[in-house]
Amino acid sequence: MDLTADLNTKDIIIDGTDAGFMDDVIAASQQVPVIVDFWATWCGPCKTLGPALEAAVKKAGGKVRLVKIDVDKQPQFAAQLRVQSIPTVYAFWQGQPVDGFQGAIPPSQVDEFVNKLSALAGDDGLGAALDAADEMMEQGAFAEATEIYNAVSQEEPENARAYAGLVSAALAQNDLDGAEAVLNGAPAVIAKSPDLEAVRARLELARQAASAGPVDDLRAAVAADPANLQALFDLATALHASGDVQGAVDSLLDLFRKDREWNDGAAKAQLFTIFDALPPKDPIALAGRRRLSSLIFA
Repeated sequence: MDLTADLNTKDIIIDGTDAGFMDDVIAASQQVPVIVDFWATWCGPCKTLGPALEAAVKKAGGKVRLVKIDVDKQPQFAAQLRVQSIPTVYAFWQGQPVDGFQGAIPPSQVDEFVNKLSALAGDDGLGAALDAADEMMEQGAFAEATEIYNAVSQEEPENARAYAGLVSAALAQNDLDGAEAVLNGAPAVIAKSPDLEAVRARLELARQAASAGPVDDLRAAVAADPANLQALFDLATALHASGDVQGAVDSLLDLFRKDREWNDGAAKAQLFTIFDALPPKDPIALAGRRRLSSLIFA
């Protein structure tokens, strides 16, 4: 499958707007990596970096998109992403920021940056094999799935989906150390990819589950003392370990509402860990992110 089949040449490089950010960047990055270049007309380094980015993106042949945002005309998302100087470049893949840099860099480094992003999408020629492995995982055939994931990773060492499959297979068999070993051995170019960030989050949650307390005892502790935020956090951990993801999210949002700074922002950090472990379009993750945002900006 050609990931860029639905993209016209004119769509590869566009002038972005705050109103179109969710469609042009977040939604579009579900298909191909999207680079966002925050710039301004008065910025000298931007005049060097911009053309270099455009040239590299054109050479990538549609495997990467470029959205150029003038921070003077479109300040909203620049502020949300805490852009403090320009040029600032962010790269998004599957709805999440995965890389970035500030300031002008040499064209050779720009090419390297764009090529690395192109690799995130992987080679869909191996997609059918990975689909088969995913089906085996659902059927509990973990050993067979692992063989396929291994074969794909050997054929394409920078295939993030294959590495994530290996981690998932290890987690499914409660081999937490084996899952961590696979993560640690992943090539640097994909180490921060959404696929691996998701299974990394799942591994962290699995380790927490090993020490989670009894749900009923923790419910009783919270009921007896609603101000006991540690008990509320522990309850969220235990709920997630028992499979009640919605209950865990609700408890953490309640904790965040009571004291967002508790334990160095532990509730917010744990929420992001849970969201990262879920598929991007999971309804619990989508609703949870919206609810958290409403609390943050309230």
